[in-house]
Formats: sequence, C-alpha cells, structure tokens
Amino acid sequence: MTLPTTRLGRTGLTVSRLALGTMTFGLQTDEAGARAILDRAADAGIDFIDTADVYPLGGTLATVGRTEEILGRWLQGQRQRYIVATKAVGATGPAPWDQGASRKHLLDAIDASLRRLGTDYVDLYQLHFDDPHTPLDETLQALDTIVRSGRARYVGVSNFLAWRLARAIGRTELLRLAPIVSVQPRYNLLYREIERELLPLAQEEGLGVIPYNPLAGGLLTGKHRLDTGPTEGTRFTLGTAAERYQERYWEARKFATVQQLQAVAQEAGLSLTTAAVAWVLANPVVTAPIIGASRAEQLDASLAAVQLALDPQVKASFDELTAEYRRGDSLR
Repeated sequence: MTLPTTRLGRTGLTVSRLALGTMTFGLQTDEAGARAILDRAADAGIDFIDTADVYPLGGTLATVGRTEEILGRWLQGQRQRYIVATKAVGATGPAPWDQGASRKHLLDAIDASLRRLGTDYVDLYQLHFDDPHTPLDETLQALDTIVRSGRARYVGVSNFLAWRLARAIGRTELLRLAPIVSVQPRYNLLYREIERELLPLAQEEGLGVIPYNPLAGGLLTGKHRLDTGPTEGTRFTLGTAAERYQERYWEARKFATVQQLQAVAQEAGLSLTTAAVAWVLANPVVTAPIIGASRAEQLDASLAAVQLALDPQVKASFDELTAEYRRGDSLR
C-alpha cells in the first residue's frame, strides 16, 4: 500500500496522511509486538511516527522513556526514512523540576529523548500539554533554543486550548522565535469540541493538525459493551490511564451513539473502525490522524480509511448523530 502524503501545515515538510502512535509500546505491547506494529505501518507507507517521553501510556515513573527506547532500537540504520515526533512536559522523574515547560526541564527533556531515540535530532518537538505555572515566553524561548541548536527541526503543541495557542503564536511572532507549526488535539466522533475554536484557529494560522484518539480509545471499534464493564487489556483498564479513559468515554450515552453509528456503517457495508478514521480524515483542516494498535493486525482497519472516500450521506449521518459532542460535555 502507498499512502498519500501531505504537507505539515504551511511548512515544507511532507508527511504521510496517517501517523503512527506508539503509546502502547512497552506496557500494553511488548517490544516484539511493537516492532511488528512498526513494520506493518512502515510497509503500508506510514513515515510519520509520534511518541512522547512519558510513554508508555498507563505507566509510572519506573516505565518513563521505555517507548522511546523501543522506537530508537527499531530506527537504528533507517532513521532518515522517518519523520519522528516526540513530546515533553509530563513528569519524567521525582524532582519538582522533572516536569513542566520550564527552560530547565525542556532542555533536559530533549537531551534525554534524543539519547533514548538514538538520534541527534527529532523532526517535531511538541509540548504535551499546557503548563500554566511557567511563563509562556520562557517556554517558547526554550523551544527556540532547541530548534536553533539543531535538536529539533520544528515545534508544536498538544492539548492546548485555542486561546492559549493563539497567545503562544502571537508571542512567537512578536519575539521572533521558532514558530509553532502544529497542534495535536483529541478529536473523534465522540469528542468534537475543537471544531468550535481550535480547528478554525489552526486553519487561519496554517497549522498542521495531528489528531489523536480517532477511535475514542477503542470505543469506536464497537467491540466494547457497557453491561460487561471495561475489557481487560484495553486502555479502559490500563494502569494509570484507566480512570482517564473511562472518564472520557465510558458512559451510556456514548455507547448508545456508537450503536447508532455502527448501524449506519453496517448499512453502508463499512467497518465502523474504518469509517470513524475516514470521518476524521474528511475534515479538510486535518493533516494526519494518529492511529495506534496493541497488535499489528489491528492497524489494517484504520489503514483502510485512507482509501475510503466517505459517502456524503454516511458523513452527514455521522455528523448528525454526534452533533451533541460538538457542543461540549457541559451541555449534558
């Protein structure tokens, strides 16, 4: 399979239309399984790989960095074939300065990530989330230092509110710092709030949009059942991540929506997994959704989304069935 490519926002960087997420590597998936997933994605044409220094998902300080290490070993001898993105801000050690977006932590964090990844640069270095306790200018100046030193080619953000992202963009322009080129938000049929402000901002500013959770942590595969409780071995039961994912998605109204979506997909002869990823891809502001798996064969349904031109009637039905999730959870 040859995946189509696109530019990351207004940059000259070309990436595959899907990115591979790695947060299962090292806890939910062992190294052999992770390598199989990476091989399957690479064979399909994915050249854009996203990770973070705190991964694997659901881990503790004892497992911090394990995912980057696994990815680094797989990249040996083929680093130039891939666009590698990682993230920092989360806690990577016990000291109070081992987290956040301070200059101290970011400069320490990028060096640690490069050691684990076995490379002297990453293509995209992202703030994993906003740090309200650090002055924004300090954070942005640290990112500029990282780019100017050659340790990162571009910088982006993840999990930022629209107003904070707008302010960050304005400060980089005023201070003539390395520009923010991308945003990585949560986005799927069950979480559409970013359509209100964040996506219009990204479109206006020409940012690359790299959505994570396109399958709502697996709920949009249709394999989960509310009455039997969270399935063992999934994100809904995975270590420190279980509570977060249950809070996000494990509720009756979302299960009811999934059933309605599944009925529409089945009538159209589609896998809900494929259709859900295709729906994210159909948004013209989206650059490359991040797909993931705990086993290599799970990638296939998501990969098929690139070849699917979602029927306008199916998309309209999906839009209508999930309109409430565009308004926000505050309107329950």
